[in-house]
Amino acid sequence: MPSALPDGDPMPESGALPPHALDGAADRPLGFYLHVPYCATRCGYCDFNTYTATELRGSGGVLASRDNYADTLTDEIRLARKVLGDDPRPVRTVFVGGGTPTLLAAADLVRMLGAVRDEFGLADDAEITTEANPESVGPAYLAELRAGGFNRISFGMQSARQHVLRVLDRTHTPGRPEACVAEARAAGFDHVNLDLIYGTPGESDDDWRASLAAAVGAGPDHVSAYALIVEEGTGLARRIRRGEIPMTDDDEHADRYLIADETLTAAGFSWYEVSNWATTEAGRCLHNELYWRGADWWGAGPGAHSHVGGVRWWNVKHPGAYAAALAEGRSPGAGRELLTAEDRRVERILLELRLSDGVELSLLRPAGLAAAGKALTDGLLEPGPYGAGRAVLTLRGRLLADGVVRDLVD
Repeated sequence: MPSALPDGDPMPESGALPPHALDGAADRPLGFYLHVPYCATRCGYCDFNTYTATELRGSGGVLASRDNYADTLTDEIRLARKVLGDDPRPVRTVFVGGGTPTLLAAADLVRMLGAVRDEFGLADDAEITTEANPESVGPAYLAELRAGGFNRISFGMQSARQHVLRVLDRTHTPGRPEACVAEARAAGFDHVNLDLIYGTPGESDDDWRASLAAAVGAGPDHVSAYALIVEEGTGLARRIRRGEIPMTDDDEHADRYLIADETLTAAGFSWYEVSNWATTEAGRCLHNELYWRGADWWGAGPGAHSHVGGVRWWNVKHPGAYAAALAEGRSPGAGRELLTAEDRRVERILLELRLSDGVELSLLRPAGLAAAGKALTDGLLEPGPYGAGRAVLTLRGRLLADGVVRDLVD
């Protein structure tokens, strides 16, 4: 089942933000994340806030229905307009995620995007993305999305090997994600991403190489490759605990990452975040860069998280409770926190160090600067950027990024 929400202060029923939250807002880009919490089946490794029809039956009634979800989400977008008031910023990015957004009709996704456009306006060069399950779209669906304003799409591929997909409980067939890339290109999508996962129990180096080759051969301009994290409470965690399948170790994860970077670099991709590669700067995911650079975004939908001007909040998780709050004219926010200057400094280090242009050394305290000097000596930071006042991870540093970050925030 989905993981628990964080602790925090109560959210005002109106959703109102402290006055300081919009100070300097004109200098920060604004994005929207639209969460669609529905899936046809639950993948064994997933702890996202998603629900199958069986899990919703009898626990949300009509309010939790996929049929009226676009209307419900539109209510929160209108609430966002009230909360943000006269904020003049057009929206720079919209990202529809889940769950499986493409379980909804394409017209519903277009209508949700239209609500953002109507309430806030979209920047002329706005990036509009949706995630998609390869088995839930076809040429006509993709053409309708493109005609409705979407210009970027992200397909969940995970692996090209059937036995790996089976362990992950993925329902698509090998080869379908690659076909989706061609269909998206034919529909006129400017940018296409494939998501891959490495380190699945039973996956070999050759399996991983085959997945990378299939992904590159499909012709996307962006590839994301994530190490499998086995979360407590998931079906996969229970299978590993029972000894049904072995867990991949950290050394295998490191080897797979090196294979990914070598393969993608040779194919003309460049890393710009530890787990993300693109063929051009235009192919990067601008929406994710909002997260990594601490910009402003409103997360609409059950369990969605938002951040505006140092205020972070999160919505109630269950679709029924979410819809009920909006129907009663209340914010669906479950809690919030006001970030201190120190919180934001630490978060900048945590997130920006993962980017290819790194983080400013001026953000580090004396202990962190000393740790950065040692990381440079140990070959974990690039010498050139370091001399110019920035900490940028080397390839070896990317393998040990979590440890480097822990040292630098001290």
